[in-house]
Amino acid sequence: MNRKSLLAILSILALAACKTGIDSETYVKYQTRGNEITNQAQSVLLANVGSAIQKGGPEYAVEFCNLEASGIVDSLNRVYECTISRVSQKNRNPENALKTQQDKAIWEIFAANTMVDTVVTSNKNLVYYKRINTAMPACLKCHGDEQSDINVATVNKLQKLYPADLATGYELNDFRGLWKVQFEM
Repeated sequence: MNRKSLLAILSILALAACKTGIDSETYVKYQTRGNEITNQAQSVLLANVGSAIQKGGPEYAVEFCNLEASGIVDSLNRVYECTISRVSQKNRNPENALKTQQDKAIWEIFAANTMVDTVVTSNKNLVYYKRINTAMPACLKCHGDEQSDINVATVNKLQKLYPADLATGYELNDFRGLWKVQFEM
């Protein structure tokens, strides 16, 4: 890790220590709301992916996610009046890459410890981040080791739909990504 990255992480930690200038009542309110939203989003996505796996196996689920996951998240954005996304250093969809310095710094903090979630400010908005782990064996059917966990048909489908895929090679309970929920203030 270079000096610039270390300074960014220390700055974020210092901000987090004082809850980024957010009063404690607001922090708890948005932490609770962010947790509820991400739990709902995770539940809806997992239910749909589970149905897709039952219908046509993991390779069908990959195709389903490619076509439908963004639409599902967009519908939840409208319901909850926020912007829900997932970000990762090892993304499958290029739209889920770590794009901002804040995302990158928050990623480093989550990767360095077992922090579950946090709320930070960003351009006068509040942003909730929550850890995503490969929590179930079913996750490994698309995100595990390409030689032992993911079947050949699924690997082929991943290569076709996501030629720059970085989201494999995980083991059970590995840190895989972050939910990111932006609330406009």
